[in-house]
Amino acid sequence: MKKLFRLPLLALLLASVSLVSSCSKDDSDSLKVQAHDQNTMMTLMHDMMKKMDAMMKTQDPDQDYSMMMVMHHQGAITMAQEELKNGKDNQMRDLATRIIAAQQAEITQFNAFLAGHRVETPLVPAFNTRQMMAMDKMMRANDLRVITGNTDRDFAQLMQDHHQSAIETSQADLDLGRHTETKALARQIIDEQMMEIKEMQEWLLTNKGY
Repeated sequence: MKKLFRLPLLALLLASVSLVSSCSKDDSDSLKVQAHDQNTMMTLMHDMMKKMDAMMKTQDPDQDYSMMMVMHHQGAITMAQEELKNGKDNQMRDLATRIIAAQQAEITQFNAFLAGHRVETPLVPAFNTRQMMAMDKMMRANDLRVITGNTDRDFAQLMQDHHQSAIETSQADLDLGRHTETKALARQIIDEQMMEIKEMQEWLLTNKGY
């Protein structure tokens, strides 16, 4: 009788080992999640938002757009610098380098506009309403992201939301602003950042890791 049960018992043991091995592989390949308050990229986003929330608004669309975008761009630059410091993927590091160059140049243009501009009337409160809606939407989208602690993935995810808020704020200036200088910058930002969002989405589809 012992001989009769030896083969089934061996098969059962082999199946158990296979199942354990399979579970171990799944565990090692599974998505690893990091708490938002422990994530460097998310902390940089929240720090940027605190500065923008503290900005005194004038209700002049071009003035407020320019002041806000200087802070917003600086936030993107800081995130891109974090990607260059700790990211590993060549494409994301190249994107970070391009973001820094483009947004530093645009900050220079915004500051040049602000240096020669004085608040104009009539005031347009609708611009700030749309601007803050875009920023609130950005932070809600950030808070819904699955953050992994992988610098390249977190950069690609959070920068999409960051870019989308810049696009929506730029569209508000196109609709409500009065100056050709800010409108030209708004169009440039929309065109550049729409292309960069597409690049990040395509990269994530290939490199999301789960």
